[in-house]
Order: sequence, then C-alpha cells, then structure tokens
Amino acid sequence: MSAVAVRARPRRNAAASIWAGVRYHVLTVYSALFFLYLLLPIAVVILFSFNHPTGKFNYTWQGFTWDNWRYWNGVPGLQSAITLSLEIAILASIVATVLGTLIALALVRYGFRGRGATNILIFLPLSTPEIVLGASLLTLFLNLNVVFGFWTILIAHIMFCISFAVVTVKARLVGFDRHLEEAAMDLGANEWVTFQRVTLPLIAPAILSALLLCFAISVDDFVVTYFNSGSSITFPLFVWGAARIGAPPQVNVIGTAIFTIATIAMVTNVLIQNRRARTAAAAF
Repeated sequence: MSAVAVRARPRRNAAASIWAGVRYHVLTVYSALFFLYLLLPIAVVILFSFNHPTGKFNYTWQGFTWDNWRYWNGVPGLQSAITLSLEIAILASIVATVLGTLIALALVRYGFRGRGATNILIFLPLSTPEIVLGASLLTLFLNLNVVFGFWTILIAHIMFCISFAVVTVKARLVGFDRHLEEAAMDLGANEWVTFQRVTLPLIAPAILSALLLCFAISVDDFVVTYFNSGSSITFPLFVWGAARIGAPPQVNVIGTAIFTIATIAMVTNVLIQNRRARTAAAAF
C-alpha cells in the first residue's frame, strides 16, 4: 500500500466523523438558535424594566435602577388598567375553561345531530382574523344597544377563549382510556362518582393547561378588546396609548411580572404532570 493511500484514509475518516457530528447536533443547534430568537425580545423587555431613562422614551439604556419595580404603579392609570385586565382574564379563563371542558366532553363522548357542524363552529374563531371577530362583536353589541365596558370585554374574551379550551381538553379526551371508567362502574361507582374520582383527575392537567392558555390569551388581547372596550382601558390598550407619547419603564415591569408568573405556573404544571406519571409508573 502506498504512503499516499495511508495518509488519505485517516483524512477521510476524520472528515466523516466531523460530518457525522454536525449531522447529529444540527437539530440541537437549530433549536437553540430558534428559541434564542424567540426569547431575545423578552430579554430586552426584562432588561429595560431596570432602565433609568432621562426622557419619555425607554428605548436606550441610561443606567440601572430599582425604582421602576419599587414604584410600579407610579404612572397614572397603569394600576387600574392592569387590575381590569387581570379581572377579565381570570373570569374569562374560568368560564371559558368550564364551558370548553363540557363542550369537549360532549363532542368526544356523545354522538348527536349537528356534531360535525359544532366542530366547525368551534374552530372558526381559531381561524378567523381577530379584526373580523372584533368588528363582528362590535356590530352585534351596537345592534343590541349594549353599553360598552367591562361586560362587553368579558363576553368577547369568553367567546374566543372557548375554542382554545375545547381544543386543549379534547386532545386529552381523544386518548383517554374508557376502560378505567368502566372498571370503576363495575366496582359500584355511579356516573358522578366515576367522573369525580376517575375522569376528572385524569383530565385535570389538560383542564389546567386550557385555563393557563385562556388566561394568557385574554390578558394580552388587544384587537378584540379595542373594538369592544368603550371607555374602559385594559393593560394592552394602556400600552398602545402610552407608546405614542413614550412608554414608561413600568410597562416593562408589568410585562416582566406577567411573563415570570406565567412561566412559573406552566413549569409547575409540567412538573406536577411528570410527578404523577412517575408515580403511576411506579405503582405498576
């Protein structure tokens, strides 16, 4: 064997090893860059919540300060706006999750006339642009002579949150093992006890996920709220109005707090689900 062939073989082996390593880690690198791209704006919001701007605009870094967090409600109208947003988000997410869970149970468990049409109607708010939903609700409320304010915003948020709740809970029910309910009823449990002791605990993670999703969608909605708010100002509307004359750093503080609380809630939900899965696996 010539010396040239001996030297060429290690080079080919090294190149093949490098290419195999690149192919093995390319998805990991791509995912890391993708999440970095998504989280970069959030990181900027968090960073500028500690900024000390010299003027009205919080767009350039001037210096570090804790005053924005200490006096988070120092901007007139901010506290009332965030309070209204939280009240509507909490009520809308609870009502939408309850109704969405019941609708999902009906669609998955029972066959009835109009079931297909109901499925289509459920998915319509998901595929319809928000400006169409907002304008349609505005027209409806105007024709009914409804006074715009808290209740019109709440009704609008419940309307578009129900679809998200139905889709989330329905996905869990599709893969639900009905033999567990049948076993409970064979042991003497009636329908209500079976639902309370077997069905509800098993679909509880999906219900909690739907609740968190509806809350997140409701608290940051702007388009539908803008059409149906009247004189009421929610936090997104406050941010939109403040951005035209210079958004204060307290807006970044509220955004950072909402993001942190939502992240903690979602991580807690995932940990609880993983713990239940490990407990169930250990039991068998």
